[in-house]
Amino acid sequence: MKLTFLLFIFLSVFINAQVESVINDSVKISNADSSKTSKDIDEVTITQFSVKKLKGTISTDIYSQQFFRKNPTPNIFESIAMVNGVKPQLNCAVCNTGDIHINGLEGAYTMILIDGMPIVSSLSTVYGLSGIPNSLIDRIEITKGPASSIYGSEAMGGIINIITKNALQAPDFATDIMTGNQGEVNLDIAKKVFENKNFSSLLSLNYFYFGNRIDQNKDNFTDTPLQNRISVFNKWNFKRKENRLASFAFRYFYEDRFGGEMQWQKRNRGSDDVYGESIYTNRFEFFGIYQLPLKEKLLLQYSYNYHHQDSYYGNTAYLATQKVLFLQLNWEKQLGKHLLKSGTTLKSTFYDDNTPGTANSIEENQPMKSPIYGLHLEDEWEINDKNTLLLGYRYDYHKVHKSVHSPRVAWKFEPNPYHTLRLSFGTGFRVVNLFTEDHAALTGSREVVVKDDLKPEKSLNTNLSYLMKIPIKDYFINVDMNGFYSYFNNKIMGDFDSEPDKIIYDNLSGHAISRGISADISTNWTLPIQLMLGVTYMEVYSENSGVKNQQLHAPKWSGTYSLSYQFKNKLSIDLTGQFYGPMRLPVVPDDFRPEYSPWFTLANIQVTKKFDNGFEVYGGVKNLLNFTPKNPILRPFDPFDNQVDDVANNPYGYTFDTTYGYASMQGIRTFLGIRYQIR
Repeated sequence: MKLTFLLFIFLSVFINAQVESVINDSVKISNADSSKTSKDIDEVTITQFSVKKLKGTISTDIYSQQFFRKNPTPNIFESIAMVNGVKPQLNCAVCNTGDIHINGLEGAYTMILIDGMPIVSSLSTVYGLSGIPNSLIDRIEITKGPASSIYGSEAMGGIINIITKNALQAPDFATDIMTGNQGEVNLDIAKKVFENKNFSSLLSLNYFYFGNRIDQNKDNFTDTPLQNRISVFNKWNFKRKENRLASFAFRYFYEDRFGGEMQWQKRNRGSDDVYGESIYTNRFEFFGIYQLPLKEKLLLQYSYNYHHQDSYYGNTAYLATQKVLFLQLNWEKQLGKHLLKSGTTLKSTFYDDNTPGTANSIEENQPMKSPIYGLHLEDEWEINDKNTLLLGYRYDYHKVHKSVHSPRVAWKFEPNPYHTLRLSFGTGFRVVNLFTEDHAALTGSREVVVKDDLKPEKSLNTNLSYLMKIPIKDYFINVDMNGFYSYFNNKIMGDFDSEPDKIIYDNLSGHAISRGISADISTNWTLPIQLMLGVTYMEVYSENSGVKNQQLHAPKWSGTYSLSYQFKNKLSIDLTGQFYGPMRLPVVPDDFRPEYSPWFTLANIQVTKKFDNGFEVYGGVKNLLNFTPKNPILRPFDPFDNQVDDVANNPYGYTFDTTYGYASMQGIRTFLGIRYQIR
């Protein structure tokens, strides 16, 4: 382990880094810019990658929409795979539900915000992520590592903050339509519907359709679920005196999703004749920000979301409704070298479903009503030109778990513009909603068993970040290295191994650890070629009674790569992809399938041509190496387990299981798209 660590550090210094760039991709570095002295070099370096590193004490990366266009996808869930250390994980080989892992931690540890509001959480993490279209994005801010001292529960693994487009700055009209050889169609249309000197309103529509039943591995199950979804988004931005902030937005999302046996029809929904997983999702979101007209900087942020899910997994019904209200009042003031921040929050969650999770001891329905009150304080002290110290504290009160404390301390050392070191310590906590922790608990393919009353998880965390900028003649090399370590108490574990037809949830009596290092490299040449490479090594495991178990779906090695070339005639080519080392999979006793996945890469290539009249044409190939998992479904020929007891043909007692799939079953495929905008 130590030898690997030292070797990785040595190699990373030479071949890994992360480039930071401004959000506006139209800005390019010139020869004159690249020859600046050290006094002129900012922590933000301009490149074509449209990636920006915030200058704050906490390490935060910003990715613009242009960054994700190097590998166009219909939603944020798929796009986020381009970020090193962030992994969109498919949790069901039938309906392709998924979550987003940061540094190997499951999706329940990742807080996803929209315009700073915790809109995507709990129930919506199951299917809501695929319903966030890329057309909404202005930029995405990613903080790897715990942020509970600011955001509270659900922020133990990291933050993904999706910043939507500003209606005041958006194009008057924009459209993007993409299709592929497998029959999928993705349409984005955005139009300013109102605009004057005081405000502007942007209306955006996204429609995605995939209705082609494909079964390339011949297991009689759809390789990719059929999807028919629509998202309508409307945002209002206002111009106010002294540049005070004011905006509000709402979004409606509907999806009809199906995955299952090829012969399934709507009339089979909920029956035990033909197996199908059919999910109807209705979701509404409303959120905004208003800066009070006072001398002090006071920001009121608010959000509300309603999520209803009507689903069947075979003949097992899962009906659920969730309503979340969030209010936050923040105060900010600069006092000399101290930037003071404080705020108070209220998060009220209503959750109801038809499972035992919302039933009382006598099996009467008892919806969960969970208000959480929070208070946070922060002081960012610029000690001198080289050192900045941040002290933060958050207090939350939960009606069940009572008082929860989350302190944090961080330090930033910047001896010169070429080197920046960041170090942070803190604690984290997470309040658990059991039936959104793991999709297998919803599908009915396994029985869920809760052994004891679950306690909130707690963790101790530290993160170390080192950023180095290397100017060489007329180009830059930027090195961004990060080390992370988290120690968990009361970690909630789903035991998939003891009994093949059950998931047994309990607080871990031992401990769990997530630790690792990551490094990224990117070149900032004046030449038309651009390179970006990222590598992450991590160990994520639990230890109970001396037995060590590696975290499911957490490969020790993973990474991303991007190679771009810009021709003089506005023609460009992009090669992008991700690679993953072996990851532990949820096998059953005596499983004939390997417990660990193989090394694999998902590579994509795209060619783009821009025209002066606002048009842009792009096309390419996804999954160039045609990689798909083998045997993602156990016993697909007997999904209702009618023949489990046939000892002659089923000597090991296998049951139908959908949790083994670890990557998309879509093989090599082509795509073609057109963009057009008017400013």
